[in-house]
Amino acid sequence: MRTTLDLPDSLFREVKTHAVQQGVTLKDLLASYIEAGLRGSRNPASAGDSQPKARPPLPIAILRTPGTPSHPALTNAELQALLDEQDFAQYQQSIPKAAQPE
Repeated sequence: MRTTLDLPDSLFREVKTHAVQQGVTLKDLLASYIEAGLRGSRNPASAGDSQPKARPPLPIAILRTPGTPSHPALTNAELQALLDEQDFAQYQQSIPKAAQPE
């Protein structure tokens, strides 16, 4: 069943953080909290599965030199040239082949 909850931002962030740390979806964590509350249990984990779920893998770090950007910066002129090239290519594709000079 689908429902809507209005939670204070701080409470939502805390619950979402717990879900990520436990490797479960927000839906599953909230369901276990509600079940635990209905059963009078103080430990929400005991209301759900006894098997802990596997944590998601950690993100992979990108190797870069400290103090340098992770990608090269383009000047305004370089950006404008790229945009002009794209515009011209799109224009050429949009006109009929017969109208293009050879």
